[in-house]
Amino acid sequence: MSRTVVGIVGTIIVAIYAIGSGRWVATDAQWYQSLPRPAWQPPGFVFGLIWPYNFAMLIAATWIVANRLSTTNQLIWLASLSLSVASALSWAWLFYGPHSLRAASLMLVLATLLTIPLLVIAFRASSALGYALVPYQIWLAIATSLAFAYAAQ
Repeated sequence: MSRTVVGIVGTIIVAIYAIGSGRWVATDAQWYQSLPRPAWQPPGFVFGLIWPYNFAMLIAATWIVANRLSTTNQLIWLASLSLSVASALSWAWLFYGPHSLRAASLMLVLATLLTIPLLVIAFRASSALGYALVPYQIWLAIATSLAFAYAAQ
């Protein structure tokens, strides 16, 4: 697979992630606003800052991995990215669609675990890139803890 194809495929996956999550998160805002917030939930503006950063870093990382690493690493990157995004989008649909909060929480656990190979590969490409993706991993861990807090209510 050419490096350009890897970059384009990864960019498309992240675009689907951004558009899909935005679509589902906006579906039932009234219901979400009615839920009691966990004490550790960040203020709303943090979401508006971290998600564009995460999406931009995932796209940048895809292109760096495509240009610096082997085909095997590229394929593992794309597979892990695809599965992590599918899990995260499943969370969004389960949480905001049928309001299946426990199932949604489990999807975020899966998404968080599936980002570990992304971090490993990012660090192989460049330590700076690996560190730049750490906020995404932390954000998913926070989101997972919040999802379980909502499910426990």
